[in-house]
Amino acid sequence: MSEQSDIKSLHAQYVMPTYAPGLALVKGRGATVWDADGNKYLDFLAGIAVTNVGHCHPRLVRAISKQTGRLMHVSNLFYNEQQPRLAEALAKRSLGGKCFFCNSGAEANEALIKLARLWGHAEGRYEIITMRGSFHGRTLATLTATGQPKVQKGFDPLPAGFVLADFNDLDSVRAAVTDKTVAVLVEAVQGEGGVRPARPDFIEGLQALCRKKNLLLFVDEVQSGIGRTGHWFAYQRYGVEPDAIALAKGLGGGFPIGAVVASPKLADVLQPGTHATTFGGTPPACAAALAVIRIIEEEALLENATKTGEMFMESLKKVAAKYSFIREVRGAGLMIGLVLNQPAKELENILREHGLITLATAETVIRFLPPLNVTPSEVRRAAKIVDRACAEWQKRLSNPGPDDEPARFKHLQLTKD
Repeated sequence: MSEQSDIKSLHAQYVMPTYAPGLALVKGRGATVWDADGNKYLDFLAGIAVTNVGHCHPRLVRAISKQTGRLMHVSNLFYNEQQPRLAEALAKRSLGGKCFFCNSGAEANEALIKLARLWGHAEGRYEIITMRGSFHGRTLATLTATGQPKVQKGFDPLPAGFVLADFNDLDSVRAAVTDKTVAVLVEAVQGEGGVRPARPDFIEGLQALCRKKNLLLFVDEVQSGIGRTGHWFAYQRYGVEPDAIALAKGLGGGFPIGAVVASPKLADVLQPGTHATTFGGTPPACAAALAVIRIIEEEALLENATKTGEMFMESLKKVAAKYSFIREVRGAGLMIGLVLNQPAKELENILREHGLITLATAETVIRFLPPLNVTPSEVRRAAKIVDRACAEWQKRLSNPGPDDEPARFKHLQLTKD
């Protein structure tokens, strides 16, 4: 039995089956990972937009190692030197104001929800408008905010206070506003929803609507933030100014950390006793995030995300032109989706067999989220793998075996976005 089989067997025996892992990965460098049997893969998933500066970047490793050898945890009842430095770095690159630190994207969005409710409490306003196709987390509140019924199934009764509208449809949002509405929560690019960028007129219209109705505008930047789209935060592509944003994933480069950055308008709404977390903003987490910010700036990774993202999208469009099952290529920076006319999971598996790690999402989309320091040669190699995998899949679709009947795709209602 191989080491990979041993790991999988132990996992099956002792870990709750909330995921269905495919590989036992044991080592990573840059955009490359290795499994327990020594097989090498090009990682264009980056831990789902987490390892934005690549696996085991030496400067990030040193920052975490140095801080853990000095001070790991003191609780937020005391100051730690790294936390205010990180808060300053984030505020100056986004909304000004102040930060709240936590451990994950779901926690960051929970903090936004509480922030909105506390801000609107005196007027009896508590409802938050979110978008169909969105994803905001797995806690009871954030899965209710998420516009995907599949993540809510079996968890009734869900918390009150969330209303769904249609993404990229300002009239739908406008119609959802009532005298109970306090905020709108939106992703500038829907990640789990199929890598769907917001239209400029939609985001601009949301800001105008919120200002007119005295609503808060929140942007979930958990997946799209920290350079993923070629800007520090995806909302900056549109020239708008939200009232607060949620961060996590790429912020720590692999070390768990989440954050809310609030504009000056909301900076002091949460006071002692209104919200808290034991592990939010620990010295190692903040040291890691500060190192990530420095690496992105000093290695010009925003520029690289833009340049290599455009290069990869153009390469994918050339591939798309060759295969009838590819509908379109869309995205921003290094957040890219290959949109198919049928379920994408099998293509994800074929890509992995060819040495490229990606992720199927929204049923019919292959999502690419490579590190921001991915090289042009790695992008070219990935595009060639996609081409080979598509050619192989086309042959399988043309000559299906007993377990590959095309009829199983007929239940999907596929429409253009």
